[in-house]
Amino acid sequence: MLVVLSPAKNLDYDSVLPTTEHSQPRMLERAQELVDRCQALSPQQLSELMKISDKLAGLNAARFAEWHTPFNNSNARPAIYAFDGDVYTGLAAEKLDAEAIAYAQEHLRILSGLYGVLRPLDLMQPYRLEMGTKLDTARGKSLYEFWGDEITDQLNEDLAAAGDDVLINLASQEYFGSVQPKRLHAQVITPVFKDEKNGTYKVISFWAKKARGMMARYIVSKRPQSVAELKQFNEAGYRFNADQSSATELVFCRAERDQL
Repeated sequence: MLVVLSPAKNLDYDSVLPTTEHSQPRMLERAQELVDRCQALSPQQLSELMKISDKLAGLNAARFAEWHTPFNNSNARPAIYAFDGDVYTGLAAEKLDAEAIAYAQEHLRILSGLYGVLRPLDLMQPYRLEMGTKLDTARGKSLYEFWGDEITDQLNEDLAAAGDDVLINLASQEYFGSVQPKRLHAQVITPVFKDEKNGTYKVISFWAKKARGMMARYIVSKRPQSVAELKQFNEAGYRFNADQSSATELVFCRAERDQL
């Protein structure tokens, strides 16, 4: 299985790293093109483009100004330890053992507006550039147009290298929108997580994001060999619901009494 995740807006560049192992991002030339484009924008223009506050725009203008290669352990951080949102709370990468991290390096990918496709140990410098951003470049009027076929092509290479024919989509709609499922050399399986609220099961963003991270952790730790094995996921009270599921969408439900 090859697993894809979304990145996170919040970043952690302060905590102690559990390892010095790292790899280099494979789409840095494309990232450099985007950085060059963003460096030409003023903080006010970044604020309007990204729909963020002036303070955040100033921070990200500074990040783009300071962005430079080559990446090393002094100026960058492995992606899996740099992202710090709800998904990554569920993943808890800092607690994964070396064997799980090695498996993740081959079977887990993070989709990124700036870096395209990141492996867990790929170094990255801090940034904010969401995939849905309508950044005008020579390649088009959005990041989806900028990346075109390249993210899908990279995922196909990774599927072939890992010998996988199933892709587990744990990314948001915004980020998976950069992938072209019909061109993927794999069956796409999308887990969906629902929590009970007032007697009805629904997707609740905070819990669903954390559950996607927990599912990624389950896969790199337990290494299920089939979709049938994936249905055995039962972390934090979630249980597979066959009635609500389909061949390509696996629904996991959690009763209100099991919510933390």
